[in-house]
Amino acid sequence: METPERTLVYIPIVHIQADMGGLGPSLERMKLSKLGRQGLARHTGLVAKMWDRIESVVDNLPVTAGKVRVYQDGLPVCGQEQQIVSQLAEAGSRNYRLLLRLQARGGVLMGTESGELLVEEYRLASAALASGGARGPASREARLKASRDALLEKRDRYIAARINATLAAGETGILFLGMLHAVNRRLDPDVRVVYPVGPPRNQGGAAR
Repeated sequence: METPERTLVYIPIVHIQADMGGLGPSLERMKLSKLGRQGLARHTGLVAKMWDRIESVVDNLPVTAGKVRVYQDGLPVCGQEQQIVSQLAEAGSRNYRLLLRLQARGGVLMGTESGELLVEEYRLASAALASGGARGPASREARLKASRDALLEKRDRYIAARINATLAAGETGILFLGMLHAVNRRLDPDVRVVYPVGPPRNQGGAAR
């Protein structure tokens, strides 16, 4: 007898200020400094349109109660997942409000990331913001990029392992993940990945 397949609906996302907690205001100031007011307004408008598209697609996905698991970029496996999602949704995050809507339809919210790696990510981001985004010596910039890339790979491996271990045969996962991630390359071969709003920017191994 053939085992029912596992399906992962992969939704590439761009974070907005409300997603970023305490780093949000500093990130917005850095964007304003780099883009200017008009550039920031254009960027904000494009991101809003992207989220309009994501919400339309996700709200129309079929959800069978108890058979759909929802995985989220930046949501640690910690036992406080529901509280985190509720707080960020209340703060105005369209992403986390969408998670609550999926829950209301029967989706199962899943802690997705390593708390330790997220702390490391926060420290790297804080260090970059403390420098004001100013470019330093090439050697320092290269080291920072190498650290970011290595951390991103560790996070991707953890996320993929989490999905591989928790998504059961016959179930569907919905994964919200930033554009630069490449989790698709690390999923088990029997996980069928679909991209209803298009593949992530880092498309290595996207076609499956």
